[in-house]
Amino acid sequence: MPTRTTHPSPSLRGGEADEAIQGPVRTGPGLLRYARNDGVGKRRIGALLATIATVLTLGSTSFAQAADLTIGTATEPSAIDPQFSRTGNNQSISQHMFDRLVQTDENLQVQPALALSWTSVDPTTWEVKLRPGVKFSDGSDLTADDVIFSLDRAKSVPNSPAPFTGAVGSIAEMTAVDPLTIRFKTKAPTPQFIEQVGLVYIVSKKASEGKATSDFNSGAAAIGTGPYVFKQWVPGDRLVLAPNPHYWGDKPAFDNVTIKFISNDAARMAALLSGSVDLIDGVPPNDVATVESSGKAKVYSTTSGRLIYLALDSARDKSPFVTAKDGQPLAANPLKDKRVRLAISKLINRDLIIQRLLNGSGTPAGQIVPEGLGGYAADVKPEAYDAAGAKALLADSGYGDGFGLTVHSSNDRFAGDADIAQAIGQMLARGGLKINGVVTQPYNVYAGTASKQEYSAFIFSFGNSNSNSANALTNVLATYDKEAGKGAFNRARYSNPEFDAVLKQALAEFDEAKRNQLLEQAAQIGFGDVGIVPLYFPTVHWAARNGISYRANKNEWTLATYAEAAK
Repeated sequence: MPTRTTHPSPSLRGGEADEAIQGPVRTGPGLLRYARNDGVGKRRIGALLATIATVLTLGSTSFAQAADLTIGTATEPSAIDPQFSRTGNNQSISQHMFDRLVQTDENLQVQPALALSWTSVDPTTWEVKLRPGVKFSDGSDLTADDVIFSLDRAKSVPNSPAPFTGAVGSIAEMTAVDPLTIRFKTKAPTPQFIEQVGLVYIVSKKASEGKATSDFNSGAAAIGTGPYVFKQWVPGDRLVLAPNPHYWGDKPAFDNVTIKFISNDAARMAALLSGSVDLIDGVPPNDVATVESSGKAKVYSTTSGRLIYLALDSARDKSPFVTAKDGQPLAANPLKDKRVRLAISKLINRDLIIQRLLNGSGTPAGQIVPEGLGGYAADVKPEAYDAAGAKALLADSGYGDGFGLTVHSSNDRFAGDADIAQAIGQMLARGGLKINGVVTQPYNVYAGTASKQEYSAFIFSFGNSNSNSANALTNVLATYDKEAGKGAFNRARYSNPEFDAVLKQALAEFDEAKRNQLLEQAAQIGFGDVGIVPLYFPTVHWAARNGISYRANKNEWTLATYAEAAK
């Protein structure tokens, strides 16, 4: 049965933001005159002045730190256009300037944002009420027309490496009932409708209509309702933001925010410890102890909802980086065989990767969501390292002598990604495969080429931003269907009709308990078939210098709104 869900409208940005101390620092003539004319002995005066100077110096430093925030981030966006890519590096930037209908908190729970309430009128009709009084950064009002324009635009942003098509694929029709109400018709019953469309960033129709991604990159079309506004983007260097004077939520805590793109781990760490940045992300697990013992900064950590996985090209009869052991083309693609995919999974020692390369900062994974989220199947375990079992499977599939394979990966997306690729290459080689190479690239380049199906075996990740597995399964494992918005991140084009059928049932089930049971069943089918090879869920680390605190979050977002001057 349809359900009605109405939500209150708390602030999404935490409690009251600390405002920078305003007004002159009282170190002027008044204090000096008092010191000169007081009858207290010179030594007491000197001690008093020294104490005052110390306090005022600390106060002055606190003021400067509270007014400005400089962030050092490991990755940079491929565009300022908030609908260009759903990848985490883009979303962390978009969150500063743009809002969505709903938001997920640090623990992936949905909260109201631009939408105050959403009502299921019948199984295929939803009504969404917008928050009144919201303005874009140019002072214009947010209306239902902006939302309809944004959701329609999200379907067809050119050259997107990770499109939002899956988020809007269920929409059949949108109607503005009044300036603050939108009525949606869906193609089929969609119980999690708000968790799908609600995660698309809303742009200004007036500022964006007829504009390209390049217009957002220049700042001309970068008009949003978020806490900060675009000032400058220098690709490869920095993004500069200022507070949005029209922001509907709590006043931003910092007057100026500069996000510096520092992909090198050592350089990012040095920038923090030298004081040239206030906050960094992507703290290498091996450097956590160094930060904590420095006395200059503190580490903030959490287990992420992101799955790191190995994708295998199981769709094509011939795959570009699969060869015979002598390097010659193969007549058939061995990755199409479930036994080969399972053998590859068994050759990967997840525990060794986590302990040796990540200093324990991770949890082995056997499915797409960690324990605690809806759709987690308790009986789907991480594959245990089993070299003998893997060799038996390869022999059974006709590849007992192995075959040639190249492993691809990013080298700046998450902690140790390049090293992990090298380790996996070595593990597969020890299992009898001929690894023709391990190729790593900057994520901005890598994400686009992976989306074009240019690889055969490649390491990628999916950041879960919902309270259950429906969105992840729909995007990563569902059979690719652009029109239906399925498989948007299914870069290996895995396809399993049995999995698709059960997932379709789950997506149409309004009863949460039954929906989660169906999602568990879908996980059992998809991961039993080794649709992808799950590796681990990382523990992620941020570090902030003394005087700044940070809210660690399972989304892995690095946001100025999650930082504040320490109290």
